[in-house]
Amino acid sequence: MRVMTPRSCPCGLPEPYQECCGRFHRGVAAAPTAEALMRSRYSAFARQDAEYLLRTWHPRNRPARLDLDPRMRWTGLEILGTTGGSAFHTTGTVTFRASYRGGVLHERSRFERVDGAWVYVDGDFLPE
Repeated sequence: MRVMTPRSCPCGLPEPYQECCGRFHRGVAAAPTAEALMRSRYSAFARQDAEYLLRTWHPRNRPARLDLDPRMRWTGLEILGTTGGSAFHTTGTVTFRASYRGGVLHERSRFERVDGAWVYVDGDFLPE
């Protein structure tokens, strides 16, 4: 497992946060793939950025509000597989394992493009 520094991106890629998921969170760029959106959403959970999470949720499934637990500590993301989700697709899935202090979330998430931008639709929890 990679050692995180304060400037590291929580998504696990080697770029600093500001150059990686931070640019998506700030709205200066859009995630180009479903996997990039998944990574940026994980980083948003890790950084307690509910606004970004809501903005990147499919309108038909988006909750009215999102209350994140400030005690939750996300500790790592492992991408296990993807289908579709590239610049040439309109849908995609990302299967991942997200670790947090005290447990693991294993999910297959579904993504779609809406007005050219990738958004999270929903997901299925998978057994560990």
